[in-house]
Amino acid sequence: MRDFDSPRRVSDRGAAPFERDPQIALLGTVRDAPREWLAAGQALHRVLLRAALDGLATSLMSQPLERPELRHLARGPLSTTSFVQMVIRMGYGPLGRATPRRPVSEVLGFA
Repeated sequence: MRDFDSPRRVSDRGAAPFERDPQIALLGTVRDAPREWLAAGQALHRVLLRAALDGLATSLMSQPLERPELRHLARGPLSTTSFVQMVIRMGYGPLGRATPRRPVSEVLGFA
């Protein structure tokens, strides 16, 4: 596990190993305009739902895309996708606790 507070060493900080074979997926578009941003968001929605159904843990990593000089470097050199919109890390990890939900009858009514 990486410690991002490298100048200070904290002896009692817990650590956990990463999964052995994480996968990184790049979601991209040919152009970088509002229409493509919407399409990328819709595709991300589908990818995250499919991953959840398949029991995959996901985390979104947008930090490399927030700097223009790094964003171009994120794409594969042979890729036809010119603009990477999101970096998604996928893997199998421990299950988290379920999110508490209100009963449907409290939030939805039928007339």
